Amino acid sequence: MSEQILTNARLVLDNEVLTGSLVIRDDRITDVAAGASHAPGAIDCDGDYLLPGLIELHTDNMEKYFQPRPKVAWPERQAALAHDAQMAASGITTVFDALSIGDIDEDGMREGALEAMARSLGEIGRHGLARVDHRLHLRCEVCHPQTLTRFRELCELPELGLVSLMDHSPGQRQFASLEHYRTYYQGKYGLDDTAMETFMARALDNSRRYSGAHRSAIAELCHARGLALASHDDATLAHVSESHEYGVRVAEFPTTLEAARASGQVGMAVMMGAPNLVRGGSHSGNVAAMTLAEAGLLDVLSSDYYPAALLDAVFRLAHSTADYNLPRAVACASAHPAEAVGLADRGRLTPGRRADLIRVREIDDHPLIRRVWCAGRIVH
Repeated sequence: MSEQILTNARLVLDNEVLTGSLVIRDDRITDVAAGASHAPGAIDCDGDYLLPGLIELHTDNMEKYFQPRPKVAWPERQAALAHDAQMAASGITTVFDALSIGDIDEDGMREGALEAMARSLGEIGRHGLARVDHRLHLRCEVCHPQTLTRFRELCELPELGLVSLMDHSPGQRQFASLEHYRTYYQGKYGLDDTAMETFMARALDNSRRYSGAHRSAIAELCHARGLALASHDDATLAHVSESHEYGVRVAEFPTTLEAARASGQVGMAVMMGAPNLVRGGSHSGNVAAMTLAEAGLLDVLSSDYYPAALLDAVFRLAHSTADYNLPRAVACASAHPAEAVGLADRGRLTPGRRADLIRVREIDDHPLIRRVWCAGRIVH
């Protein structure tokens, strides 16, 4: 049996920060105790923090490695391993890689790369090449004509653990502001004004034709397979009521204070983007993550498009005027996301849990990752 003893660490537990020692045997935490360990070979952590490994429920970071530039496809395994290394370096030990079904850009590469990304994640896991634990999160663009068909083809993947329902058509949810919609998609795809109007008209027509039926059918399939379900960009009480009726567990990125409060009241975990918190606001003009934190409504943080933002956001939240001390802030990126998707074996520094850990030193109020363990193995 392999044993590692970490001592002289500030252990971030559920309700306190305890200066003490932690023991890892094989892939599990077996002991947590106050005070120093004098056992031979104990590793002195020099007063650094020990945190549970971060759990990321929603990141589309992997897509950037598979398509580093427009119309450029990268070899599958190399792309997956580069993404995996960035997750480990960011302190993320469990990641639900978000893959999109139904690209609203009909000329985009997302749809074509979908199976390659899913396949490569399965392969690096089976061959023992992955540093961290990868799961799948299928983001279903319910307004796309082929989304339901493609979801039926992919919903039996063994890595699949989370499904989100989203509609990025203009004039609602994330893009209630048409100005923000135009700015985002014209910048992303380089569309002139005429092409942009055509793009918007097609998106609106598809939303009217497909969104409702696809949302209902995918939710039913998820419940039949025991898959956790997330909403996306709920903005109104009607949106929240609909999500609750579908059995949604995670309210991803509610765009208004009203929607976030209603989501919490019906038992959904409210997730917000770590970049939103670090930057001080939403790039789409929606509610700020810190506004929700100050109202006590923030349950889960996600790095979204910038992996390193997750740990930064945890410490920024702990140092803010909101009522989140370090244990509560850390739980937003560990225990709470684990609970939201039914992972009972990780997310806390308690005996019996997976030995997913991060050793962190704070320098000028910035968290510096010094070591990362995933299932007891040093991965960074």
